[in-house]
Amino acid sequence: MRKPLIILTGPTAVGKTALSIRLAQALDGEIISADSMQVYRHMDIGSAKVTAEEMCGVPHHLIDILDPQEEFNVTVFQSMAKEALGGIYSRGHIPIVAGGTGFYIQALLYDIDFKENGTDSDIRQELEQLGEEKGKEYLHQLLCKVDPESARQIHVNNYKRVIRAIEYYRLTGQQISVHNQQEREKSSPYRFYYYVLNCDRDLLYERIDRRVDQMIKNGLIKEVEELKKAGCRRGMVSMQGLGYKEILDYLDGYCSFEEAVRILKRDTRHFAKRQLTWFRRERAVRWLNLETFDSSPDQVLNHILTEFRQEEANA
Repeated sequence: MRKPLIILTGPTAVGKTALSIRLAQALDGEIISADSMQVYRHMDIGSAKVTAEEMCGVPHHLIDILDPQEEFNVTVFQSMAKEALGGIYSRGHIPIVAGGTGFYIQALLYDIDFKENGTDSDIRQELEQLGEEKGKEYLHQLLCKVDPESARQIHVNNYKRVIRAIEYYRLTGQQISVHNQQEREKSSPYRFYYYVLNCDRDLLYERIDRRVDQMIKNGLIKEVEELKKAGCRRGMVSMQGLGYKEILDYLDGYCSFEEAVRILKRDTRHFAKRQLTWFRRERAVRWLNLETFDSSPDQVLNHILTEFRQEEANA
């Protein structure tokens, strides 16, 4: 019999963290973070990492478990998340996957085999060298030629995935977009409840701007300075995260402080838009538009609890 799994996701700054904790408290649940940055130690402010106080005693997994120098990708997430799920089920608790990285959620939900994250190859090394010489835009154009669908889905700045998609095509002769679509059509091994929290776009963008301003007040500049002193540099996966690459550019003298903040706000809004585009493509998604619930987190929580308990009673 398939086991229950709750997913609570949505665009950045929409309010997922607080709602997921209240949901876990109500259901005796544990939270698995589906965030590509909160996994890293010492990267707290820029990742809007949940604090120990905010956790309210709810167990959280995949937070603060890697150093910034280590690589984190969908394959590593999938493995760690499945291990966490096993522990949560063994304790008789409900797992709640909370975070905004749709790619990671999809990998866990459908147990997808993302072959582009295989071992290093000569082709990958060749492409990495080509990227250093000619730039990320050149690599993205290469991907456009061999796999237009992947090029549409993968942002030009997502350097690692662009390279791996080209590498997969050269190694297998098959487009990774075709492979991934076949994987996405698999049924889920879980009895899942896939919730996407959303709100009016203007309100969301206002929240994003406020969050960036608060990050600056909380010491984001100092956090990135400390990471830089520790040897973190632009090419690392961890330093590609929103809030880190922009401030690193400022510290390295590539732009002014005001320009860095402007770019960070702009790129975060663009990121939120891409997140929503991703979730609209997913199957069996249950949208939670805050306006439908009078912008009341209490009403949203009660809706999820009622739906979950009723459907589980009939499962």
